[in-house]
Amino acid sequence: MNSSGLRDFFEGAFMNRNIVIVIFLQALTLLAFPLLIPAAGELNEGVTFFVTSDSHFELIQNLDRNDRNKATLERMNGLPGTFWPDKLGGGKIANPKGVLVLGDLIDDGDRRNETAGQWRNFEKHFGLDGKDGLLKYPVFEGWGNHDGPPIGKEKFGFSVQAQIKARNLMRKNAGRISNIADNGLHYSWDWNDVHFIQSNLYPADKQHVKVRYSLPWHDPQGALSFIKEDLKKNVGNNGKPVVIMSHCGVDTDWWNPEDWADFYNVLKPYNVIGFFYGHSGTGLKKWKPDGEEKPLDCINTGQTEKGFFVVEISSKKMRLAYQIKKDPKALENIEWDWKFLMEKAIGSGR
Repeated sequence: MNSSGLRDFFEGAFMNRNIVIVIFLQALTLLAFPLLIPAAGELNEGVTFFVTSDSHFELIQNLDRNDRNKATLERMNGLPGTFWPDKLGGGKIANPKGVLVLGDLIDDGDRRNETAGQWRNFEKHFGLDGKDGLLKYPVFEGWGNHDGPPIGKEKFGFSVQAQIKARNLMRKNAGRISNIADNGLHYSWDWNDVHFIQSNLYPADKQHVKVRYSLPWHDPQGALSFIKEDLKKNVGNNGKPVVIMSHCGVDTDWWNPEDWADFYNVLKPYNVIGFFYGHSGTGLKKWKPDGEEKPLDCINTGQTEKGFFVVEISSKKMRLAYQIKKDPKALENIEWDWKFLMEKAIGSGR
């Protein structure tokens, strides 16, 4: 073997030895630090999102409300990169995957010469995909009691629910949601390993017989059956965290308490970590039917003009807090504060 061949032989042997050493060290690392590998079903990263409700966009009267909504959306746009409250562990707020908007999107869901314009104001501010409105993030809205009657029941030719139905198809075609009810209104999706269900007005199938007013506006249109079938199909017994949302919660008399219990029983086999709703105010509460052991964590999300919730879900916990304007009427030099802080451990099942 000449000197050139001998040199090539030893260089090849040296390189092969280095490859073996690297593989050996990688194997030792995996054995020494197995907890660095996410277990099946764990979140590889946290899920951050914002939640608001009751924007009540106007067209003719009370236009200052639109301006206050605008200020809140601008705050949402600028919040990532700022810090969580120290009481919740601090750290930077991540970019949200989206914004949940829980009903009463506009103020008059079936009024001559106003409803369509109010809806245009909603679209102009919230947009749909984070690129077509003021807001920089995708939007996941549902309807509330101010947003008009079921499709075909409107008197003045414009249906908010028809708009939501069309937007749901666009969301699904873009891959932002995965399941839509047969009526096109209720829907669900996953962010990482967290399952989300938008049930719109309130989680029941129809208005309770003991409630005698405001049909058809208060018709939930099969929401509870959608939740039941969606959980069975898309969650099953895998224990993944579930977030449910609607416009009304367990403090609204025209969503009857008997219906609340039916809703609870549908959720009972699953790892539901939060029930978010608007309509009645802002705050945190725990609720369960009489005789049950484990309460639902209920988050009442307030009015867009006043603030919004910031939520982060990791593999071990959920933390959330409300960004609130110190002066809810202010339009300039707005000061913001944190309120309604909450942190809870989340397990692998109920």
